[in-house]
Amino acid sequence: MHTAPPTGRRYRPPAPLGGRRRADSPAGRGLKAAAFLAPALIILGAFTIWPMLSALRLSFTDASGFGEPEFIGFENYIGVFTDPDILNAVTNTALYTVLFTPIAVASALALALLLNNPRLPFRGFFRTALFVPFVVSFSVAAFAWSYLVDPQVGLLNYWLRGAGIQIGNVLEDPHLAMPMVVLVAVWKLFGFYFVIFLAGLQDIPPTIYEAARMDGAGAWSRLRNVTLPLLSNTMAFVLIFAMIAALQAFDQIYVMTGGGPYGSTQTLVMEIYESGFRKLDIGFASALSYVLLAATLLLSLVQFVFFGRKEKDLA
Repeated sequence: MHTAPPTGRRYRPPAPLGGRRRADSPAGRGLKAAAFLAPALIILGAFTIWPMLSALRLSFTDASGFGEPEFIGFENYIGVFTDPDILNAVTNTALYTVLFTPIAVASALALALLLNNPRLPFRGFFRTALFVPFVVSFSVAAFAWSYLVDPQVGLLNYWLRGAGIQIGNVLEDPHLAMPMVVLVAVWKLFGFYFVIFLAGLQDIPPTIYEAARMDGAGAWSRLRNVTLPLLSNTMAFVLIFAMIAALQAFDQIYVMTGGGPYGSTQTLVMEIYESGFRKLDIGFASALSYVLLAATLLLSLVQFVFFGRKEKDLA
């Protein structure tokens, strides 16, 4: 006896949550991306781009914060390159950069090489301890160091006197004040550079070192011919960051010396602060800010070109 096949419905998979999706057009995807980016772009424009454009406009005026500023052309920029106080600030900033950059970078690299050794005990503790100063506020670090070197109650002076060394008030000595503020900056920032170097070292494949050992390369040869060349990009990054930090030195100088004694620690950023907030010469301060920005960009460009050529030569 012939039976008819069942007449049930065919199985359909359940629809995705929210219903079936239609493929977005390129314009629709662009609108969605713009909607997600809009909050960040608004904040960036309101608090970064607009202030920079406003400062650029003020640099061509005699703005003082009172009354309507008048356009004076390049007079502020001419003053930047002719003012003797600015020349002193440029000299001090260059000295600060020359002292800070090699010490901070070399100490960070040396400690990264040491703590990258897997056989070293308590590596985690030492890595954390070296990075902790970077987390501390620059102002707090400056206050702490000011008390440490205080000639009356400072522990550093107390210990040195016990060893028969008299250094006096280093923050009032025109020859020692700059090395002291540089020391505070190195103590505060080298932990950040140390972590970057450590990451760069761990990114080097161990097989390269094994091949170098098989070829008879010693520790110094491996450092000179393997480690340092492969760290060239990391070195460029750290050097650029360190030099930019040196050009922007302000916090610990403001807290510890205020630019003194006798202007021996007056840097460019301190001069910008003095011109803008104490002398109320906002136009001149804005012009000096853009000169410093141009110098920073030029320095970064030179370093990028130099390390880019070295990388091509190594390739």
